[in-house]
Amino acid sequence: MYQSILSKKKIGLSIVLGLLVSLWVQPIAANDKLQFLATQSNNWTMFGGDYSNKRYSQLDQVTPENVSELNVKFTLQLGSLRAQESVPVVIGNMMYVTSSHGPRYVFALDAATGEIIWKFTPEIPPDIEPTVCCDLGNRGIGYGEGKVVFGTLDARLIALDSMTGKKLWETKVEDFTAGIAITSPPLIVKNLAIIGYAGGEYGVRGALQSYDLTTGKQVWKTYSIPAPNEPGGDTWKGDSYKRGGGNMWYVGSYDPALNLVYYGTSNASPWDGAIRGPDSSNYGKFVNSGSASTLAFNADTGKKVWEYQSTPHDVWDYDGVSELVLEDMKIDGKMRKVAMKADRNGFFYVIDREDGELISADKFVYVNWAKKIDMETGRPVEDPAKRPTRNHKAENICPHLVGAKNWQPMAYNPKTKLAYFSTNNLCMTLKGAKQEYKRGQWWLGKEFGGFLEGPGGFGGEFVAWDPINRRRAWTIKSDLPYGGGAMTTASGLVFHGDGSGYFKALDANNGRQLWKFNAGSGILTGAMTYTVNGNQYVAIVVGKNTTMPNFMGDRGAKYIARTTEGGTLFVFGL
Repeated sequence: MYQSILSKKKIGLSIVLGLLVSLWVQPIAANDKLQFLATQSNNWTMFGGDYSNKRYSQLDQVTPENVSELNVKFTLQLGSLRAQESVPVVIGNMMYVTSSHGPRYVFALDAATGEIIWKFTPEIPPDIEPTVCCDLGNRGIGYGEGKVVFGTLDARLIALDSMTGKKLWETKVEDFTAGIAITSPPLIVKNLAIIGYAGGEYGVRGALQSYDLTTGKQVWKTYSIPAPNEPGGDTWKGDSYKRGGGNMWYVGSYDPALNLVYYGTSNASPWDGAIRGPDSSNYGKFVNSGSASTLAFNADTGKKVWEYQSTPHDVWDYDGVSELVLEDMKIDGKMRKVAMKADRNGFFYVIDREDGELISADKFVYVNWAKKIDMETGRPVEDPAKRPTRNHKAENICPHLVGAKNWQPMAYNPKTKLAYFSTNNLCMTLKGAKQEYKRGQWWLGKEFGGFLEGPGGFGGEFVAWDPINRRRAWTIKSDLPYGGGAMTTASGLVFHGDGSGYFKALDANNGRQLWKFNAGSGILTGAMTYTVNGNQYVAIVVGKNTTMPNFMGDRGAKYIARTTEGGTLFVFGL
């Protein structure tokens, strides 16, 4: 159901406000006009800011010199607790933000005052939690053709009128009872809403699909995991591809010039490698194509154009879903169109986004499961002792299954030429185990032998990484893992939150802390920034995760104990 707040006001005021709303946001066509809106620095048009996912803003009103003067301009209670992962989208004077738990609510706000313009409440099944892997998050909306489009934890895609909140169409993407959920916003390209789904812990074969923005009808669907008669189909043992994972549950990127859409894929399913191949570091052809990979698709047809696999025959839960950050940069004297990824497996990848050629791959945290990436083959050079099998308990594997970097988004600043992201300093002990598949239930095939701290006595770091010189520029250590995402600006700032509930502004060049605010609960997602009436604002959604820290040992217990659950949007200005 939707509720238009305007309809409850007196008629005269309603007409005035209605006229204002119509001036604020005129319906726009997707792609070309969305690209144009993204170039207007007053907007924040999608989860990653624009199609490149750089999370970089050209706004420079808030500077290192005056950022200490930031103060709260308004807040919004999101109406749910836990796993607040949404990034607000701002188009003109309208802000759109979602809550967790379904989402429980989708809000449209006056971006200058926080006044609620409309609120939509989707009906979510009460028994949803058992079929959702890693808490009840929702990461926000996609925008195009005057529509707000979002996914739900019961695997539906819903489109609303951006000015009124009225539901325009609803499409069932998959049957959620199989262990399928949608947690991220669709990527809006041309007249399509492109979306993946989660399910890698439930034996769900991953797919990317697109829907017509006008009608909600499916246009194309492409499985990440190939069938036996498709290229790469012989990399799966028997019929294991049918439940092979490789889910595209996070956000995508898009290069309009190449007309390519980029997504990372999750772990192979189940985690037990014996189902999918030889259960050995000598896996030969059984790399399990389509899992733990980066895939490029033709945006019009969904056809796979290229694949780069970061973790072949994955048995560690090293999802390759991290966002692909697109940039053109000079490497070894040559301009390259690149896609950058800080992978859960601990390597920072720079890939040619035209053809998938690996340009560089370097450790950005302590890693011992692999010694390096062989630049001839593109494959990791494994330490066999760190591969868990049914006959071998692998101890002290680094990084941990939560990843060297989890989903919390990276930012890239073209001026500093640095990428910024939160890392985890955790390790683990695992052993393979036989487990029968049961629909809608976790299907891992693993025995957990312990979750350990990494070397150095800290939980995680906020890292500035130089992708050209392939090294850390600066880092800030934290006693907690699972820090928040990043956002950076042309004025030389980088914003991020942490598990202690502090939202911070740093000097993007050296990491010096310039300002912080106690938001009261752990921060997961990344900030965004926009302007209204010439005034710059910075916004962050706050509310910690309570599921994933249970897999992080003592450091996870500290994370859970540090703050209470929350659910608040904070908007700051000078």
